[in-house]
Amino acid sequence: MNIYLDNAATTPLSREAFLEMEPFLFGSFGNPSSSHSLGRISRLALEKSRATIAGYLNAEPAQIIFTSGGTEADNTAIQSSIAAGVKRVITSALEHHAVLNTLKVAERENKIELVYLENDHKGNISITALDRLLQDEKPTLISLMHGNNEIGNLNPILDIADLAEHYGAIFHSDTVQTMGHIRYNTRLLGPDFLVGSAHKFHGPKGVGFLYAKDPGKVLPLISGGSQENRKRGGTENVAGIVGMAAALAKSYQHLDRHEAYILFLKERLINGLRDIPGIHFNGLSANLEQSLSTVLSISADQNDRDVDLLTLLDQEGICASGGSACSSGNPSHVIQALGGKAGQDTLRFSFSRYNTGSEIDRLLSVIQGLSTNTVLNRSLSA
Repeated sequence: MNIYLDNAATTPLSREAFLEMEPFLFGSFGNPSSSHSLGRISRLALEKSRATIAGYLNAEPAQIIFTSGGTEADNTAIQSSIAAGVKRVITSALEHHAVLNTLKVAERENKIELVYLENDHKGNISITALDRLLQDEKPTLISLMHGNNEIGNLNPILDIADLAEHYGAIFHSDTVQTMGHIRYNTRLLGPDFLVGSAHKFHGPKGVGFLYAKDPGKVLPLISGGSQENRKRGGTENVAGIVGMAAALAKSYQHLDRHEAYILFLKERLINGLRDIPGIHFNGLSANLEQSLSTVLSISADQNDRDVDLLTLLDQEGICASGGSACSSGNPSHVIQALGGKAGQDTLRFSFSRYNTGSEIDRLLSVIQGLSTNTVLNRSLSA
């Protein structure tokens, strides 16, 4: 049976979410824009889900706009900010491609000046540099993620939000990796945009949401009907939205217990890996206080291996990720931004409440075997 340690990519659907979804996949399948009884049932479920999500963020239901996922939500936030008159966007080289590629297109089209905030070899961004940049009071969007999807670093989101408010900048944070794992109070934090993607917290794939402090300033990325208060055309994915709300509720109702358990698993893996030669931790992912509980990123010396570690782990039934790194040994854009180079395998292990201590022990046993070439020799001779 596979050991699944790629939860930063996607999480298994929780039973609670599926049970809430099931009625809307079969019996109550009406279009929520329809006026008949089945349509009204769907509309009621849709708005109840909106209120549930808003409640966990201490937001108003009207501030929650349903999308197809995190990428669409990020794009909507960025495009809306540019349409509102932003002339400059401050971001970092460590952002998800949903943000970086969208900004690069806007830069090529001469819509914005794109400025990358400097970072050190551990992935720490410079708040001092951000403060200095904002002092010219140019209309600015700050687009900085909360938790990095590859190396797990947690950015100082409260400090960033304070600077944005002080200088009158728009603040968008890609919170895909932290939503459902860290509590948000939008009235205290004061961001302009936050993002959620259901399949990152045991909800279904293909559904997410955008929190917008001022939904009246949101530019529809998808034109069509009057759905989502004319902020996102297209019939809503009612079953997916219901499942997302149920998954978020489950995550937040037991958040402290879940996070303590996941941190226990992560620390167990960190301690075991410290004893294995040639293993290096990327960014701040081995710092339990400054990184996501769910993500641990390592680099391993390749030495004379002809097969990358990710492939060897897969052969052992262990599902992990290389982040965005390809098997040729070229580091991802995040590892490159940390000063990483070819000659090392990059692996990301990401955990959920469904993982077990015995799975971590099995992973450590396999990696230990790989470090002594036991598994490698068996693989090459097979």
